[in-house]
Amino acid sequence: MNEPRLTDLDLAALLCSRVCHDVISPVGAIANGLELFDDPEMDADTKETALEMVRSSARTASAKLKFCRIAFGAAGSAGATIDMGEAGEIAKAFVGSEKVRLDWQAPRENRPKQQVKLLLNMMLMAMAGIPRGGLVTIAVAADTFTARAQGDRAKVPEAIAEVLAGSADLSLLDARLVQPYYAKVLAQSAGLTLAIALDGEDVLVKAAA
Repeated sequence: MNEPRLTDLDLAALLCSRVCHDVISPVGAIANGLELFDDPEMDADTKETALEMVRSSARTASAKLKFCRIAFGAAGSAGATIDMGEAGEIAKAFVGSEKVRLDWQAPRENRPKQQVKLLLNMMLMAMAGIPRGGLVTIAVAADTFTARAQGDRAKVPEAIAEVLAGSADLSLLDARLVQPYYAKVLAQSAGLTLAIALDGEDVLVKAAA
């Protein structure tokens, strides 16, 4: 029996919603910061605060867009490869250092873009397993990819596990849950099986042949 799948149109629409969801917050903060400059009574301290808000939010928006371009977008022509080292730098900028720390151990080498996109999406699922923050470690060995999340009360998100197991109701997928679904499609296109489970006290996202 064939597993139910989203139509191409539904998948494209949900991925667009996901990108909008990721960037709306920093873009909104930029707009709010610029609005403060319209206040004729704004003092120098408030102006500097507003300017820093715009700077910080612009950096965040840029990092998120660069990440989404690789994780969800075309990121080059068909059959293109992506430098894993460059992807790691983009991933680190996306994650930041306030709540989650990223240990990118993947070797600096060119890999098919579908594999790099898969790894970035695995990172997102690992991060979802540590809502209180912690450490996510990315590793690659031959055709095995892992994203290990360590943190306080780490747990496997049930909704993500259902999507990967093929038991989720696809009609209920939203901008958040389309991401693990997309990761599963990427894994299948690479001939890999994608799974998420507890490994001791850690959440382990693994893709392997």
